[in-house]
Amino acid sequence: MGSDGASDRVLVLNPVSGSGDHVDEVVELAADRGFEIRKTEKGGDAKRFAREAAPEADLVAAAGGDGTVNAVANGVAAADALESTTVGVVPAGTGNNFASNIGIRGLEHAFDVIEDGRRRRIDLGIANDRIFVNSCVGGITAEASSETSSESKANLGVLAYVKNTVGTVGSFDSLPLRLKAATRPDGEHAHAWEGEALFVLVGNCRRFTGARTAQADVEDGLFEVTIVEDAAVTELLGGAARQGLLDADSDCIITRRTPSLEIESRRDAVEYSLDGEMLETETLHLETDASALEIAVGSEYRIDPDEEATNGGLV
Repeated sequence: MGSDGASDRVLVLNPVSGSGDHVDEVVELAADRGFEIRKTEKGGDAKRFAREAAPEADLVAAAGGDGTVNAVANGVAAADALESTTVGVVPAGTGNNFASNIGIRGLEHAFDVIEDGRRRRIDLGIANDRIFVNSCVGGITAEASSETSSESKANLGVLAYVKNTVGTVGSFDSLPLRLKAATRPDGEHAHAWEGEALFVLVGNCRRFTGARTAQADVEDGLFEVTIVEDAAVTELLGGAARQGLLDADSDCIITRRTPSLEIESRRDAVEYSLDGEMLETETLHLETDASALEIAVGSEYRIDPDEEATNGGLV
């Protein structure tokens, strides 16, 4: 405990994430390790709890899904405590994509990692002053995104979204978008793109191609951007499959790596999902905050996920 009675380790617990059957186990595991436990009851609680705890706490853990992790990271940032507070991740949501990407395999393993695992400083994504840790997805319904299984995402990457979007909503209005990536030294925008998109996928700790590991390099200061152009779905699925599951550009798949990005809608506001938390805007400014967040990672986490050599961890 801190000198004023504040706890130096706080667990923010979302009791209704996932199937909701994790609460008793998480409470027991957290209590055994000296956590103060704060259960969310309404929207905004997770961010508020993290913001209140972070100035005194050395560690704030998020027990829930990607949205809970997002809220806790935003709370720590709002407290201006990113330099002093480590974030722990306890996967208790439906997909737990971010937890998987940082090498955390389950509830008990998460607490082992928090106790004994490596600490790494990873990049954060900033979208119109809001933080995301894993990904920003535009142009795909939240329902389609949440209902796309983790296994399908891992095997098919973008194809999983395409298939599930069609299956969920039947049809999809394309988005007239204009994208500008990071400015070059000569002042010109590199990697500009304009056209009709089915959706745009911006990965921070996550990539959307299926041919390589799902974890992106989250310590390189760059986003991995995938634009799926408006094309006949049958053409897209067939063409993408022939392209080796989107590991390279195809006629309707554009991939970029950039530290910043601006996405402008030429029609209506677009709904974006930031780790599952929604943001609606006509213009989205995205930039990386390199090495901003200290996080506890498991041994399966890779600094450079494309390296063949493995780096040993403690857990």
